[in-house]
Amino acid sequence: EIFATEPTGPSFAQSIKETIDCSVEIIKRSELHKFVVLPKRWIVERTFAWLENYRRLWKNCERTLENSRQSCVSAGVAILLKRF
Repeated sequence: EIFATEPTGPSFAQSIKETIDCSVEIIKRSELHKFVVLPKRWIVERTFAWLENYRRLWKNCERTLENSRQSCVSAGVAILLKRF
């Protein structure tokens, strides 16, 4: 299951379902005046924080989209190796 934030919307969920046959759960923000940390929203934010530690992901310094994608994949692999 993939967790995503609101701006991705239903078209993102549908394309993921068609591409890799995986369900996407859209995590919505709480109301403006009530701050409550939602557990699944926390997972999304924590993952973004982990990815921000990798210098090559700060800027779009890659020449091709494939190189940029590989930078994201290698950062994800590095995170998984550190965690397990």
